[in-house]
Amino acid sequence: MKRMAEQLGLRALHQVDPETAHGLAITALRLGLAPTPGPVTSKRLKTSLAGMSLPNPVGLAAGFDKNATAVAPLSNAGFGFIEVGAATPLPQPGNDKPRLFRLTEDRAAINRFGFNNEGMQAICTRLARRGAGVPVGLNLGANKTSTDRAADFARVMELARDHVDFATVNVSSPNTEKLRDLQGKAALAALLAGVMEVRGDTPVFLKIAPDLTEAEIADVAEVANDADVAAIIATNTTLDRTGLKNAQRDQMGGLSGAPLFERSTRVLARLSTLTDIPLVGVGGISSAEDAYAKICAGASAVQLYTALVYGGLSLAADIAKGLDKLLKQDGFDTVADAVGSNRSSWL
Repeated sequence: MKRMAEQLGLRALHQVDPETAHGLAITALRLGLAPTPGPVTSKRLKTSLAGMSLPNPVGLAAGFDKNATAVAPLSNAGFGFIEVGAATPLPQPGNDKPRLFRLTEDRAAINRFGFNNEGMQAICTRLARRGAGVPVGLNLGANKTSTDRAADFARVMELARDHVDFATVNVSSPNTEKLRDLQGKAALAALLAGVMEVRGDTPVFLKIAPDLTEAEIADVAEVANDADVAAIIATNTTLDRTGLKNAQRDQMGGLSGAPLFERSTRVLARLSTLTDIPLVGVGGISSAEDAYAKICAGASAVQLYTALVYGGLSLAADIAKGLDKLLKQDGFDTVADAVGSNRSSWL
């Protein structure tokens, strides 16, 4: 009955524009109208990431709860960890609407939000009040009008460090002009140095784009190793539009969802040969099989977001339970045992 209600709710949400639907989904969560089955875990699913104990390795990617207004229900929705934000020092409206597009035939989405959020003060105030639950991280961003974007990341880190379990440096969004330039070797090293200086004991993750060249991936690995990054999230959205069917495929912005799966997994596998830093696999995950493939390609944990648009919030618990069965089927006692076990097929 609950699953039927969720499907009916999804069908209704798909009758309105995507950004309005997203806002309604967040409201439904806060009102207790969305499925929250509680922690999904088992001996096989329990794992650790950057010193954090996770009930399962299936996380929620940044962008779903930008302003940290639904942390409590999301912590009880079956995820092993969640990431909120991105947060910038000052509130900003983001890019003009419309800026989110469903590509239903492709099981994908294109967004060009541009780091719309209520600012670090409001977001960190909410994070400071959160109760116990799964680990929660904050995605760090920079203001569009900032004259020193690297300093922006450090400002958000300094304010948030005592209220989160991890923080992610996001220089891979394609929706803020020239932000991806900060992925260059020298710029990235300087940015990370500033963040590390003020992080306290909070683990710092780095989120990278899927559109990097082989040489750029190697540079990222080198800089991350030198900077003591705790994990690398691979990957953010892509600018590639190959093979898309939907009429809105040429909208500007970052593409997420099913078409990103192969590209992001190949970047993940390549990165896993260049560093021992734990990796978080993101991009195109919509089933337990997809999550398992990311883990076997080298990910210690995974994150999803776009698939929830098509599968509903209950998908998180379904993927975790399915992953448990796949691990058992292949004789793995833990998630960690499976990490990288099929890396070679993606290289």
